Amino acid sequence: MKNVPDVAGTAALAICESLLLALNDRNILPEREIVGILRDAAAAHANDPGEDGRTELHNSVATLINGILAGGNSVRRR
Repeated sequence: MKNVPDVAGTAALAICESLLLALNDRNILPEREIVGILRDAAAAHANDPGEDGRTELHNSVATLINGILAGGNSVRRR
């Protein structure tokens, strides 16, 4: 495998998005719960105190998750 930047993170994101869609499609989790999960994940990174020296990373993660929420990519809007 070539040295591709952040391949693990991209794979994890794709898997998680697919799982959220499947949970919603099978009526296991309603849309509001999935949106709540994403909001909680974004808030966890947005509110990180940056003690690990990775403030920029945490802010970028929060921005990405909020973009997913805005785009509706992880929930099939009905």
